Amino acid sequence: MPNTKSAAKAMRGSARKRVYNMRTKDKFKAAVKTVKQSVEAKNADEALKALTAAYAALDKAAKKKVIHKNTANRKKSRMAKAINKLKKA
Repeated sequence: MPNTKSAAKAMRGSARKRVYNMRTKDKFKAAVKTVKQSVEAKNADEALKALTAAYAALDKAAKKKVIHKNTANRKKSRMAKAINKLKKA
């Protein structure tokens, strides 16, 4: 339990921010998962459609500072690489 008024207020604020961050994180994780499932199913067209949604979700998470921008870029790069590999095969 917080000992001071300001600590109590900080605790309430961090609880609100946690919900906000988890919601953003869940959105991009679901989008990335959809891309991975499409790649595993060897469905390039579906993977490309899911990729645009994943890009948007990752960019929003990075913009809101839920994840680092380099993390978002790394995930986007790996997904694109997997889809390009799928197209060539």
